Amino acid sequence: MKRIINSSKAPKAAGPYSQAVEVNGTLYISGQLPIDAATGKFAEGGIREQTEQCLKNIAYILEEAGYGISDVVKSTVLLANINDFAAANEVYGSFYKEPYPARIACQAGKLPMNALVEIETIATK
Repeated sequence: MKRIINSSKAPKAAGPYSQAVEVNGTLYISGQLPIDAATGKFAEGGIREQTEQCLKNIAYILEEAGYGISDVVKSTVLLANINDFAAANEVYGSFYKEPYPARIACQAGKLPMNALVEIETIATK
């Protein structure tokens, strides 16, 4: 059975997709941009602040779906500039605890709305 998840604490989908979809105990969270849902704007600052906001949005969606950070099994981190990897990785590492989820991090050609980072996530129970 498929269940659509939407959290009012995370930014609304900016196109024809859902914030997250749960199927058979697996939650697929769409790429989260560093938008603060309260202001509708990007988190102020640079890569660290934007990475933190993406991860907060993921946490809000996880919570809405009845999952937690420890349920995350895979993340995809898209960076506008791979030179930001170390700073984004530091923030990412403060968010997750061992055992860490699987992950890929790579540079994207250009991210929506000129974001510095976008993160998608898969969680399972």
